[in-house]
Formats: sequence, structure tokens, C-alpha cells
Amino acid sequence: MKLTLTAFLSLDGVMQAPGQPDEDREGGFELGGWLIPHADEDMGTFIGESFKEADAFLFGRKTYQIFAAHWPNVVDDSDPASTQLNKCPKYVVSETLDTADWAGTTILKGNFVEEIIRLKNEPGNELQVHGSGVLARMLIEHGLVDEYRLWFFPVFLGKGKRLFEGGDGLATLSLVETKKTSTGAVVHIYRPAPPAPEGDAA
Repeated sequence: MKLTLTAFLSLDGVMQAPGQPDEDREGGFELGGWLIPHADEDMGTFIGESFKEADAFLFGRKTYQIFAAHWPNVVDDSDPASTQLNKCPKYVVSETLDTADWAGTTILKGNFVEEIIRLKNEPGNELQVHGSGVLARMLIEHGLVDEYRLWFFPVFLGKGKRLFEGGDGLATLSLVETKKTSTGAVVHIYRPAPPAPEGDAA
């Protein structure tokens, strides 16, 4: 399966708590829910199209618990997100989670990288990651992301957890597609590319 990573980002790269005020207040973050004023019909359409491609989902613990508190209660055959999330296998990367009540959930233990590579080698279309900042950074670090779906919203936050933090080397991406919503959000779809040669402005 192709591993895809979807992240909602401010213009300065913050991904913390886009959907709810209390989603993640770690580090004293008080700007939760910053995405909501910019959600529109275009966003719903693009997200729905993406969810239709999923054959399995991979979550970090925090994002899984947020999803598991909501989506099992949403039954709507016309909604690709709820349909796919409730019917497809779900995998959670966690060292602390012992039980998971959402049907179809498997908790991954041990060597996470090996487990994720095993999942990627299984038949299917897409293994989707949504949010899950700590997990996302681990996937990026180990070169496991096959496609990035990065949503940039016209918001500057100035603080908060960022998707691209740390790392120890140059990475190059190739732009595959760009979409725009009515509220000014832009979705850039990237895939890993060979490193570009070093340049010299002089």
C-alpha cells in the first residue's frame, strides 16, 4: 500500500489542534480550532475524495483517541470519511495504549518501523495517516511517506507544534497537484524526489 500523509498546516507550518479548542493544549497552546473558520464545501469535497482511496489507516495515539471518540458514532453511507474510517482496518502506534474499543483497531507494539513497512507491503491502495504529529515526524525521518497531502490555511499562528521539525538532512519533494478552496486554503500534493544538486547563487 502507498502510505499517504495528510496534514492541516498554518502558513508558518503549525499543525497543532486545528479542529477544536481543547484538542491539544500541550505547551500552553490556546489557539485550537484555528482551521474551522476556513472550512468550506470545497474542503469537504477534497477530503471525501481522499478518504475514498483508503484501504487502511495508521494513527498516533492522540489522534486515534480523538477520532475514536467521534467517528464510531457517525453512520452516514453518503460520507466517505465515516464510511471508510468505520469499515477499514485501523492501526495505532503507541507504547502506552493497551486497549482500543473502535472496531477493526490493532495496536502496534515493538519495532514500529518494521511494523509499518510490513503494512506497506500488504496488498491494497492507500495506508492513510491523518495528523498524528509525532508519528508523522517519525515516518518522515525514516523515509516512509510515499505522498504528502499538505493543506495550508491562510493563518499565521506564531507558535505551536510543527510538522517539519528536526531532521538531519536535505529532502526534496516533487509537486504533483495543487488544489484551492473558496476560503483560500491550498492543498499541495507532493511525492519524494531525488535530491536536487547543490546550487550556488553566485
